[in-house]
Amino acid sequence: MTILCVRFQLPPAREAALPALLGLLEEFTPVVEALPPDGALADLRGAERYFGRDAVELASVIRVRALALHGVDCVIGAGPGPLTARTALRVALPGVTCAVPEGEVREFLAGQPVTALPGVGTATARTLCEYGLDTLGRVAAAPLSTLQRLVGAKAGRELHEKANGVDRGRVVPNSVSRSLAAERRFERDELDSDRHRRALLSAAGELGVRLRAAGKVCGALTLTVRYAGPRSRTGPSGGSPASTTRSRTLKEPTAHSAALTGTAYGLYETLGLQRARVRAVALRAEALGPAEQASHQLTFDPADEKVRRIEEVADRVRAKFGPDAVKPGTLAA
Repeated sequence: MTILCVRFQLPPAREAALPALLGLLEEFTPVVEALPPDGALADLRGAERYFGRDAVELASVIRVRALALHGVDCVIGAGPGPLTARTALRVALPGVTCAVPEGEVREFLAGQPVTALPGVGTATARTLCEYGLDTLGRVAAAPLSTLQRLVGAKAGRELHEKANGVDRGRVVPNSVSRSLAAERRFERDELDSDRHRRALLSAAGELGVRLRAAGKVCGALTLTVRYAGPRSRTGPSGGSPASTTRSRTLKEPTAHSAALTGTAYGLYETLGLQRARVRAVALRAEALGPAEQASHQLTFDPADEKVRRIEEVADRVRAKFGPDAVKPGTLAA
């Protein structure tokens, strides 16, 4: 077991601490891949030889140091490859590393639901389950031709390999780009899609205001929807609600609320939620850069320029009278 997948239990107000926590991992290995907003992959092959400890022992040291130096607990999955480590993380408990030895990967995966496999989205999982392929064990046993017929040639082959424990991934060192996040929690589990969209409108508006105030633009937007119901075993008190995440690169970097809202709505529509009980929605603006270095595609649309001028005036009013001084009529109702 040489790969760790670490999820730091960071509340939204402390997500800016991720770079420092990545630095902690880099004290053990330079091969660290950030997984914003709260996680990372770490390849410990060199560290195991250098420190004379295996990955599970090093994971315990990392957990203790994260608590001692940053006051942050974490959950950790370990395996021979990134795929296994990330899947193990889903069933890991705080304080205990879920470690999957190389010879037990197929057995471990066999008992996991298809949704446990990174890259398997809601639509793919629904298609597989309709044909009784609701666990990775059943997917692994299914004929390759069947999987390719259900989800496509390339996706079917990848799914077949991953379900059988074939992991071609590797940890790619990167640097975590700074990001901004806004979350909206509902007072009770919410079924109404109109209320979901109102929450997204509010969150996108907040991100736009904060980006413009900081003189930044974002190049990508990520939506996370947290659901009610069964819990995964990764939370501080027995688990955190299941969630779905979708990301999209913007056509051009922006800080304008209307563009962010449109992208957020588009991401939401891709989920195809049908009477899902939603507990919270969160938006994250990523790939931040200086606004003065961003280019804006001219549309020659008077309405577009009017919206931007109104936005500038609204920002000045908010700066003087507070963030709630100006808001869309939909939110004021």
